[in-house]
Amino acid sequence: MIPNLCMIRDVSAGVGQRVTIGCWLYNKRSSGKIQFLQLRDGTGFMQAVVVRNEVSDETWEAASRLTQESSFYVTGTIREDARSAIGYEMSVEELKIIQIAEPYPITPKEHGVDFLMDHRHLWIRSPRQRAILAIRARIIRAIRQFLDERGFVLVDPPILTPSSAEGTTNLFHTKYFDQDAYLTQSGQLYMEAAAMALGRVYSFGPTFRAERSKTRRHLIEFWMVEPEMAFVDHEENMRIQEQLVSHIVRSVLDDCSAELAALGRDVSKLEKVTAPFPRITYDEAVRFLQENGHEFSWGEDFGAPHETAIAQTFEKPVFITEYPTAIKAFYMKPKPERPAVVLCADLIAPEGYGEIIGGSQRIDDPELLAQRFDEHRLPRETYQWYLDLRRYGTVPHSGFGLGLERTVAWICGLEHVRETIAFPRLLYRLYP
Repeated sequence: MIPNLCMIRDVSAGVGQRVTIGCWLYNKRSSGKIQFLQLRDGTGFMQAVVVRNEVSDETWEAASRLTQESSFYVTGTIREDARSAIGYEMSVEELKIIQIAEPYPITPKEHGVDFLMDHRHLWIRSPRQRAILAIRARIIRAIRQFLDERGFVLVDPPILTPSSAEGTTNLFHTKYFDQDAYLTQSGQLYMEAAAMALGRVYSFGPTFRAERSKTRRHLIEFWMVEPEMAFVDHEENMRIQEQLVSHIVRSVLDDCSAELAALGRDVSKLEKVTAPFPRITYDEAVRFLQENGHEFSWGEDFGAPHETAIAQTFEKPVFITEYPTAIKAFYMKPKPERPAVVLCADLIAPEGYGEIIGGSQRIDDPELLAQRFDEHRLPRETYQWYLDLRRYGTVPHSGFGLGLERTVAWICGLEHVRETIAFPRLLYRLYP
């Protein structure tokens, strides 16, 4: 019979009490007649101490047999210990083995990235990877909390689509019976339709880019939250974005201090992330780059080195606004007094993590949108439903997309996005 279990994250409430924990052995060391067991149960890590003259022969022998990642139930008394990372440890009384694990392939020695990725299903058990995934979960909860509390309605767009938000470049093609279809690159167009029905909406799900990219910022499959808002202009759109990001960072600082410490994250940098955020125009960014030795011409798009150089001058995320119309998506609304640029903004994270949000006010004029279809050679029959949104009750509206993995990488201070999701999909990796 499985006993009533205490979780490691809750042991502070059990000081002086006898509890049972279902766990795995993360590590073990012995000192004569004492065995120190490092336990993990998915909610945290703690030490359990087995003293030879305080337990039965069966319990001592069971503890001696444990190998790394063996599973067992351990019963004992929780006591405070200032030397412990969590402030508590267990004095063991009984131990019941579930399984003695085979020799574990991931050892304390250094392993190459390819080896660790081949064993990703096991690597995620490590303290560092667990911390990252716990922070990711907290970020997701913070995003949903922020939007739900402000009246946004969750709407689920399709994964299989006949078109994309930005043409069919870099999309995964498949057959939908006898029709062509693509894995979604964005749910934005569908969210615009939903916003005309529900006012303020958002989607939160996986998106796909068939980009042959091996940079530290890119995944083939990644998650995005995409809010869309009726009767919201470009300025309000940016205010909502900076409030959302500030809320996310504050939530992680408040609730994930142990995980941030496990990653060695400098939280003083995160403490500075509070709204409002600085803003510069594309024109100003170009001048800055040119004045600081970068060969860059007006009309080009920024690459990673350019975004990093700009971000290094700020301690908070920075908005770069009003990009040239020619390099942005067909649906972005031109600035009325200067149609050569659009009412858009990219939010660039500090510390070299690049763009984490892209957003804009959308075109609400049906004639201009039809003109953009022609300019971008988009088939009318495929996008007719999208044009209908402007034909039947058009209104000013705006939206944005936040990339979850880049946000996790920035908040955690990671070198590569491959650690930001449990099972990343990379250019040459579809396993495990």
